[in-house]
Amino acid sequence: MKKILLATEKPFAAEAVESIKKIVIDSGFEFLLIENYKSVSELLDVAKNANAMIIRSDIVSKEVVNACPNLEIVVRAGAGYDNVDLNAASAKKVVVMNTPGQNSNAVAELALGMMVFMARGLFNGKSGTELKGKKLGILAYGNVGKNIARIAKGFGMEVYAFDAFVPKANIEKDNVKVVGSTQELFETCQYVSLNIPATEQTKKSINKALISKMPKGAVIVNTARKEIINEAELLEMMEIRKDLKYISDIEPDCKDIFAEKYAGRFYFTPKKMGAQTEEANVNAGIAAANQIVNFFKNGDTKFKVN
Repeated sequence: MKKILLATEKPFAAEAVESIKKIVIDSGFEFLLIENYKSVSELLDVAKNANAMIIRSDIVSKEVVNACPNLEIVVRAGAGYDNVDLNAASAKKVVVMNTPGQNSNAVAELALGMMVFMARGLFNGKSGTELKGKKLGILAYGNVGKNIARIAKGFGMEVYAFDAFVPKANIEKDNVKVVGSTQELFETCQYVSLNIPATEQTKKSINKALISKMPKGAVIVNTARKEIINEAELLEMMEIRKDLKYISDIEPDCKDIFAEKYAGRFYFTPKKMGAQTEEANVNAGIAAANQIVNFFKNGDTKFKVN
C-alpha cells in the first residue's frame, strides 16, 4: 500500500487535514501526518518510508530526497516550488508538482489589503490617499496577477500588466492594458505588484534602474519572494526617494534597517501570509491530494515542474 505523507511545519487548517486524509484513505492509500516538526531528523523519521509527500513551505532538500528511497512524488500545495531541490528530485526520478491557482485569490486579496493599509498611512489616524484612479502595474499575469487585476478594478484602479509569457490578447480580454517591458511598467505605474517567481533570471532583478523610474508616490508590493529584490539598491532608493514605500509578504534580510530609518514607509508581514486563509488551505490541500491519487492511479503528471 502506498504511503502518502502530509508533512507541514506550518500546519494546514484542520478542515484541510481531514479532507486530505479522507481522499487518501478513500483511494486505498495509507495516510501519514507530521506537523509542527522542529528538525530535519524529525521529518525524516516519518518521511523515510513515504511514497508521496504533500508539503507547504517545507524544505525538501537533497538530503531529504536521498533519505527517502521509496519517494515517487512531492506536491507543493501552492504555486511556488523553490523550496524543493528539483535537481535532486529529478536525479532520483521523483516527480515534483505544484498546485497552481488554488491560493491565488488569497494572495491577491492580501496584496490589495496591504495597498489599502499603506495608502491610509498604516491606519495611523492621519489623512491618507485612495486607490481609486491610481495606476497599478502587475508584473507577471498568472493566476495571482489575474485576481489582483480583478480586485483592483473594483477599487477603480487603472490596471496595467507585463508578462513575456502570456499572449497580449489574453491579458487585454480582462480589460487590462499591456505594456511592452518591465521598465515601461515601472515608468508608468505608481503601484507595482510583483508576482514573478524566484529564478536565476529574476533574483535581484527589482533594482535601482527600475525603481528609479517610478512616478512620485511609488509603492512596491511584493507577494512573491524576497530574493527577487536587490535589497542593497532598494535601500539606496528608499534613501534617495523619500516618497518611495515598500510592502512585502515576507521580511527582507535588511528589515532592521527599514525599522530604524523608514518608519511609516514600509510594512512586512511577520511570516509569509499570502496563502494563509482557510479557503486557500483547503483548496491547495485537496488539489495536492487529488494530484497524488491521479498520479498513482492514472500516471497523471499534468502539474509536473521538474
